[in-house]
Amino acid sequence: MTKAERTRQFIVERTAPIFNAKGYAGTSIADMTEATGLTKGSIYGNFANKDEVALAAFGHNWQRVKSMVRAQMDKHPTSKGKLLSLMGVYADLQSCDFPEGGCPLLNTAVEADDTHPSLRAEAVKAFDGWKHNIVAVVEAGIAAGEFRAGVDAEQTAVTLIALIEGALMISQLTGNAGYRAAVMPAIERTIYELA
Repeated sequence: MTKAERTRQFIVERTAPIFNAKGYAGTSIADMTEATGLTKGSIYGNFANKDEVALAAFGHNWQRVKSMVRAQMDKHPTSKGKLLSLMGVYADLQSCDFPEGGCPLLNTAVEADDTHPSLRAEAVKAFDGWKHNIVAVVEAGIAAGEFRAGVDAEQTAVTLIALIEGALMISQLTGNAGYRAAVMPAIERTIYELA
């Protein structure tokens, strides 16, 4: 890794929590310089503009979530176990290395929906990738005889993501983690009903 690449990575790692917590609009250059200890010129000498930093920060935050989810899923040999492991990641965000500020997909999707097309596009890619991974797990479960042959893998993936993201949103909005916990049985039921 070159010095320039290390500097870019440092900037991303230091600003990613701020972008995730404050959003694109709420994150200022002062926030970025304070977090990194670098000057505005140093930051923009490594990134063309704030958009480029924000996109890299989202990618960094989403990669952290994907790695956490993948690590939990990989602990389980069965498709059902892999899907149930999602609850372990999302039920108690404090016990895992979840990005500061909550789910980057939720945060970015809500903020960038109609204000920032390139961030929205990245959020859509993240959603599509997550959906694709769950579809693959469900299809593997169908092929292995764990799940019924008639299960709609894509609909199942969208339902699980909607339950998870909805629970996160309501908990974040109200400051009540109990709402997130209250949705976990619905996720579990959805998974068990696949058999």
